[in-house]
Amino acid sequence: MLIQQLINGITLGSIYALISLGYTLVYGVLMMINFAHSEIFMVGAFISLGVLQIPFILGLPLWVQLISSLVCAMLGSALLGFIIERVAYKPLRYAPRLAPLISAIGVSLFLQNFVFLFVSNQSQSFPPIFPLYRFKIGNCEINSLQIFILAVSLLLMVGLQYFVQKTRLGKAIRATASDRETAELQGINTNGIISLIFLIGGALGGAAGLLNGMYYGSIKYNMGFLVGIKAFTAAVLGGIGNITGAVVGGLCIGILESLGAGLIPGGSEWKDLFSFAILILVLLFRPQGLLGERLPDKL
Repeated sequence: MLIQQLINGITLGSIYALISLGYTLVYGVLMMINFAHSEIFMVGAFISLGVLQIPFILGLPLWVQLISSLVCAMLGSALLGFIIERVAYKPLRYAPRLAPLISAIGVSLFLQNFVFLFVSNQSQSFPPIFPLYRFKIGNCEINSLQIFILAVSLLLMVGLQYFVQKTRLGKAIRATASDRETAELQGINTNGIISLIFLIGGALGGAAGLLNGMYYGSIKYNMGFLVGIKAFTAAVLGGIGNITGAVVGGLCIGILESLGAGLIPGGSEWKDLFSFAILILVLLFRPQGLLGERLPDKL
């Protein structure tokens, strides 16, 4: 039972980790919480569902359907993230920190209500296109969908880590995050780098939207709110601004939620409470997170 809940938790945590990476990328460069990121995740789920309902796509092999929906969800969400940065955040780049925070909340409410009014205000069933095969490992069971979610999440997370650590653009991102003014003096286009992180964060959110829809079998206009809070908690738990920390935090939240729901009597009714409890405890006892660094006070 314990191992089974760990498998379920890692699967769920990998989705949280993908969303958490979007929060941590933006915070790492801009020191700003992009609260609209949860709605980018939601829009990515609806984009992927729309692609999977196209008759032409439905006639293609399964792997083509999956790749098409994943690519479209990532591209659409990346474009949305780019537009949001240009329209809602860039004009407030040098405004007091409270201004972009309010703008982010406004964008989040706008996107949620836009989908509510013009797409659907009801839960939408996600087509069960993925063949479900079950594999026994001792007394535990893992299915093909869980393996697919883990594989896609791992590929994207490893790809992001390689991009940030090993490529020229990745070095520019790290330089901008470290000291934006010095990076500009070194010839780095920091405005372009900021747009790039919104593109990358949006793409990861879109991929998470598809995986979440496949995992739960349905999506809704307000699905991003609760999942977004859990992903934000994961970012804080791991050390917001730290890519590895976001992944570790997402996996921890998923595992703790799954263990609580499966092992505690009546835990399934209280599972959403665990994330809020963890957030409060982290802020009280280790606000820098598991892998974050405590910043020195400035006079």
